Amino acid sequence: MKIWIDGKFYDKEDAKISVFDHCVLYGDGVFEGIRVYDGCIFRLRQHLERLWESAKYIMLKIPMTVDEMRKAVVETVRANEVRNAYIRLVVTRGVGDLGLNPQICPRPTVFIIAANITIYQPEDYEKGLEIITATTRRYNVGSFNGRVKSCNYLNNVMAKIEGLVAGVRESLMLDDRGYVVECAADNVFVVKNDILYTAPDYLGALRGITRDCVIEIAGNLGYKVREEPFTRFEVYNAGEVFLTGTAAEAIPVTMVDQRIIGNGKPGPITKRLIDEFRKIVITDGEMVY
Repeated sequence: MKIWIDGKFYDKEDAKISVFDHCVLYGDGVFEGIRVYDGCIFRLRQHLERLWESAKYIMLKIPMTVDEMRKAVVETVRANEVRNAYIRLVVTRGVGDLGLNPQICPRPTVFIIAANITIYQPEDYEKGLEIITATTRRYNVGSFNGRVKSCNYLNNVMAKIEGLVAGVRESLMLDDRGYVVECAADNVFVVKNDILYTAPDYLGALRGITRDCVIEIAGNLGYKVREEPFTRFEVYNAGEVFLTGTAAEAIPVTMVDQRIIGNGKPGPITKRLIDEFRKIVITDGEMVY
């Protein structure tokens, strides 16, 4: 495996950043998770746009242009000779001292990993997931906006831990008023009377690249999609529930907090959206080879 760090490739064993990097010390940085499907880096442009927006929010100047970053991502995929992979692109605040002040970090660090990832098995897409609601609440947007894909992921990690302790692999996260925001690592959709609902990003949900793609697909298929707040009541009484995310893609949910969703099987709209999503990912993006 070849890891790209600040313009050079390193073997996995030699790929290192400083313990004084403020991403290590404080989680001060931003990142993107990107998929490669049959040599196509899915929606790379949209991922890079989101990366730059996240960096701007935390006043982190990325030390290269968007086009230079695009080329670096493509080079990393090609150097590892992968056609299907998961890319982790990270921009850290850079090396400083043990103090909090980010202004003492003279230059951000950029690194890119292209490797395999498997979150769910094929049978999970056929049977659907069981999930719970975490007691950990999503950040209030007044304290930190969830649209920033920050390297400080403890809010999500704590919700993930709650799910694992309960014996499931994903957890719903609510805001302080009880509205569903997202899951620990995925966006959430509910389907009721052939209408799709997903949380608006102003609640603090990440504006997922897969989420937006599925919204586009649903619209093209003639389904209405509403981005508006909803609670667990709407989740429990939905005809279908599914999650979207770079690693998860689009995956059905058939039980939430011990409540069976619909008839307990992946619904027809969810399955149709998954089928259509899998058709476009091999062409919608940057072709490597």
